[in-house]
Amino acid sequence: MNKRKIVKRLIYFGLPLTLVVLAGAVIVTYFWQMRLQKPEEINMAYHQMTAGMSSMINMTDMDGMEHMGGMGNPSSEEGAVSCSSITTPESSAPIRKFDLTAARTTLKLDNGKTVDAWTFNGISPGPELRVTEGDQIVVTLHNKDIEDGVTIHWHGITVPCSQDGIAGVTQDAVPPGEQFTYTFIATTPGTYWYHSHQMSSIQVSKGLLGALIIEPKNGSESGTSTSEATALYQQLGSSMLVNGSERGRTIPAKPGEQVRLRLINSGNETMEFGVDGAPFRVLAMDGHDLHEPGLLERTIVPIGAGQRYDLLIQVPGAGKVVVSSPSAKGLPITIGSGNQPQHNEEGQLFSFLDYGTPLPDDPVLQAKPDRHFELKLGQTLFTKSINGKSFHDIPPMTVKEGDHVIITVSSEGGGDHPFHLHGHVFRVLRKNGEALQGSPVYLDTLLTKKGETYELYLEADNPGLWMIHCHNLKHASMGMSMMLNYEGITTSYRVGTKSGNLPDL
Repeated sequence: MNKRKIVKRLIYFGLPLTLVVLAGAVIVTYFWQMRLQKPEEINMAYHQMTAGMSSMINMTDMDGMEHMGGMGNPSSEEGAVSCSSITTPESSAPIRKFDLTAARTTLKLDNGKTVDAWTFNGISPGPELRVTEGDQIVVTLHNKDIEDGVTIHWHGITVPCSQDGIAGVTQDAVPPGEQFTYTFIATTPGTYWYHSHQMSSIQVSKGLLGALIIEPKNGSESGTSTSEATALYQQLGSSMLVNGSERGRTIPAKPGEQVRLRLINSGNETMEFGVDGAPFRVLAMDGHDLHEPGLLERTIVPIGAGQRYDLLIQVPGAGKVVVSSPSAKGLPITIGSGNQPQHNEEGQLFSFLDYGTPLPDDPVLQAKPDRHFELKLGQTLFTKSINGKSFHDIPPMTVKEGDHVIITVSSEGGGDHPFHLHGHVFRVLRKNGEALQGSPVYLDTLLTKKGETYELYLEADNPGLWMIHCHNLKHASMGMSMMLNYEGITTSYRVGTKSGNLPDL
């Protein structure tokens, strides 16, 4: 057989065989990695507790290293405390009761289009829950007919472990015909939201979400009359909505009036907002006020998935103000009346590195950290990863109550990663090695982009089992989800197909 025939046979038979083998390898790798998102049964209180810790954690002293050594299954630890036993203490605070019923609903939008949705109380977004600082919030969740079960997570609010609403960690998903009651104190005024944390990437996009506003007990600190409005942006299937509308929002306001605009991004992608017609201030981020925020003009405000920004806008003597985002074309927020302002296509990006002013004698800057964790957000073949691993293969960050913790978060690609931590707020200390020079910035969700590195400070002051994940919920469903666990805290619940609890699917 001559060489030409051999080459032809290799081309005719060898190349297709090679392609088949490669395709088979890709398929096997895909399903092998996807198994991480649907394990049979995992206890998130102690999964991977000892495996891989040395590659993930750099302790700041030997005491911390000794403290981590030899840790095993906390369910066998003497004096262990169950997450479900960590509840809201009895209180004489005013009680605000709400009922939310999750159900399949056909919604008719204001443009005449109908959408099959999953709703709270027949609407999406669900009812805005508005309370006062210090109130005791009691919410009873009823599941009418969501077959896979449902929960409610209180995004950005510091609640006791048992009330965090994470299927398989703090509770079982509530099945059809059943109910679950959440009780917690509205401790910090600000802009928050709630959503299901059972199969979150599916259930949030179906419509199971809503706004939660905590008003300050003593009213506005500003001496000027200030009104306010909430604008919750959501992706409901293929429809982008603001407060459930496909036509934008109009806010009545008189010349000279100040408006606090609470922007909530409940979608998966970063939204960039511009303000035309007036200067503005960024009053708060993720519900936490900034110190002495300055006036901004021709500035684009990027809001990551899950984040909230409160803008303070004073209506001009003539004309209206328009707040808009290219991500939500046709959904402007119009404040006041009069002539349409000129639209500015370009502007500098808002940066909190030097915005506002620092606090005098800031105690956080003097704190000595007890532990240091490094988290690298990226992508591994078909999954989104943290330190090269996904979901329950990622060792948890383990702390004890009272620890001062430094977390270094860097993004190595795979899209924007809004880094969200449950049960706590953290303070941003540095970006790309540069210390913040302006107001202290406290967040529960941090927008990270490729090539960025942030140093975060955390006080371990809320014992429990807490999820950490990318709030692009598609990324979380692909594995970018892990745990912050306190020593000695256990759970009787399990994540996996056996229980049906799949919090980040």
